[in-house]
Amino acid sequence: MQPSGRPAEPDPHDRRPAIIAVAVALLVVAVVLTLVFVRDSTGRDGDAPGLSTLADLSGQTYVVGGKNISEEQSILCEITVAALQEARATVTGRCDTGSTEVTRRALLDGGIDLYWEYTGTAWEVFLGQSQDIPDPARLHDLVAQQDLRLNGVVWTDRADVNDTYAFAMADDRATGTGITSLSAMAAHVGSGAPGDVCVEREYATRPDGLANMARAYGFTIPPDRLRVLAAGDIYQATARGECLFGEVYSTDGRIPGLDLRVLDDDKSYHSVYNPAPTIRQDVYDRDPDVARVLDPIAGALDYPTMVALNGEVSAQGRDPREVARTWLAEKGFAPSR
Repeated sequence: MQPSGRPAEPDPHDRRPAIIAVAVALLVVAVVLTLVFVRDSTGRDGDAPGLSTLADLSGQTYVVGGKNISEEQSILCEITVAALQEARATVTGRCDTGSTEVTRRALLDGGIDLYWEYTGTAWEVFLGQSQDIPDPARLHDLVAQQDLRLNGVVWTDRADVNDTYAFAMADDRATGTGITSLSAMAAHVGSGAPGDVCVEREYATRPDGLANMARAYGFTIPPDRLRVLAAGDIYQATARGECLFGEVYSTDGRIPGLDLRVLDDDKSYHSVYNPAPTIRQDVYDRDPDVARVLDPIAGALDYPTMVALNGEVSAQGRDPREVARTWLAEKGFAPSR
């Protein structure tokens, strides 16, 4: 017996420590091999399952639409086309369906089956609501409930991306004038100081657009100071100084690419505009598993991601289809190509 108070001497014939060490080493090797396999099979590092494992939409046919107003809409449309194809559905893409009004009408009339819409647009334009709902989750829930009840449109999960309307200036001109907010823009325009305001046609006519924004900020734009341009032309015209103030989308990759500065919406006029897939109810009811394909995609899109994807198209000139499919593979939603 070992005397009390002295540590026991190791038994040279005890093989248990060596066996344990070998077992631990084998476990480490197994974990490493598993991670390598997962990374190789997903194209990234296993943080998202392949969409074909989440739902089998074999036999389902979808026509996916998209507005023709921004690169973001093209990218979201192409992501959806590729995702549904990955889940074995037959898919037709109509990623340049038309304006907001045309695309929504196509959804309701059966010309397309689904497209990505924005919560703020639905709340104010389609549902005719004027109450400000600053909480994005609550706004999405209210829109989803009312649009389903009134119009038979199903909203799946939203992306945490606020692609709201905004006004921007060339950074050097913002610095030179000291204008940092829409209130300061309103004061400048209202004073008669020089400089054009450039907006796209849709913003010029929407109920949540220019007229009510000017009313909220208490100014009037003289007709000879207002220019209506194609959405894509406003960014370059603002960067060149042809437009002192240009209406932009807050997630557009050309904002950092062209050194534009977004003005603070200090009265919070513009609503939250989170994108989410909208599906006609009869289409959704054919196979509700379509949401199991779309929801993880919405969950993976955030503001920095959307700005980067938009920039690849608007600033780098890449094809939206290529950008969409590359992103799906990088996230593990589809095999690497």
